[in-house]
Amino acid sequence: MMKMKKMRWIVLIPLLVVISGGVGMWMVTSKWLDDGLEPKADGSNEYAIVLGAKVKKGNIPSLSLQYRLEAALAYAVENPHVKLVVSGGQGLDEDIEEAIVMRNFLIENGITEDRIIVENQSTSTYENLLFSQELLPENVKSVTIITSDYHLHRAKMLASKLGWNTDVVAAETPKVIETKVRLRERAALLKTYIFGK
Repeated sequence: MMKMKKMRWIVLIPLLVVISGGVGMWMVTSKWLDDGLEPKADGSNEYAIVLGAKVKKGNIPSLSLQYRLEAALAYAVENPHVKLVVSGGQGLDEDIEEAIVMRNFLIENGITEDRIIVENQSTSTYENLLFSQELLPENVKSVTIITSDYHLHRAKMLASKLGWNTDVVAAETPKVIETKVRLRERAALLKTYIFGK
């Protein structure tokens, strides 16, 4: 009988540790996701970086990219002095660079080409920011980041590692993918926190 109780504890203690750790990580990453939404952009930065997302067949923006572009367009109209860096390369399943689709959308919707800087080589959030930084004047120390609401905290973390202060414009996350992308983002946040990229 004593042996059975001991065996139970040997199983229960690690299980409780795993569950407690999981709950703790969920709470921490939930706070990070909320923290990503501040500070809201007010037009004080000269440059805003719009982070890319998937482009579908026929060079059509995915719903995530469409929402990011609509947020960028609204912000650009409201702040006509701000220049936009559209950032995103070509994925293996894409026919064109994301940044080109993004530029075309903005021009078609009234943003003049001289306000748009194209970064079309990046394949990750870190590269989005790093390669965009290489296209901006060296004295730029603060930028606005425009991306999906769930993605903002990680983008801010990475921008900070590059020496940037940031404010943000949050694009809505499409409801049809919200659960999946938020779960994936929690894992990506932990990876970035541990490994720095």
